[in-house]
Amino acid sequence: MTVATTADQASGIRRITVLLYSDDRATRDAVRLGVGSTPSRDVHVERWLECATPDAVLQAVQDGGFDVLVLDGEATPYGGLGLCRQLKNEIHDCPPVLVLTGRADDGWLAAWSQAEAVVPHPLDPAALAGAVARLVTR
Repeated sequence: MTVATTADQASGIRRITVLLYSDDRATRDAVRLGVGSTPSRDVHVERWLECATPDAVLQAVQDGGFDVLVLDGEATPYGGLGLCRQLKNEIHDCPPVLVLTGRADDGWLAAWSQAEAVVPHPLDPAALAGAVARLVTR
């Protein structure tokens, strides 16, 4: 987890590190822009790590240091839903996960994947920012 400074603790600001997985650069750009640097008044994204392959995600999560993971369920050849389930079953104390689904009706897949939050395509910036903020302040 990210360590907050004394000033951050006094002001109530939580500085976070986010891992973002998608094989599609446009999707990664849309998520970063949608979440922004301040998804809520008390949450500030300090650092993003973008991964385009599942192997990079597995290594990064094993190394640790992330407050939230955002995984694209539409990524190919290995989607974020299966990757989420794998992480939740293999990584002790896995960070909370937001999965991006192809459509709103795919919420049941997010439940199967053990994700804590879901946002469907087309990506809504307010929904993305709200989900990330809720995951790190819960």
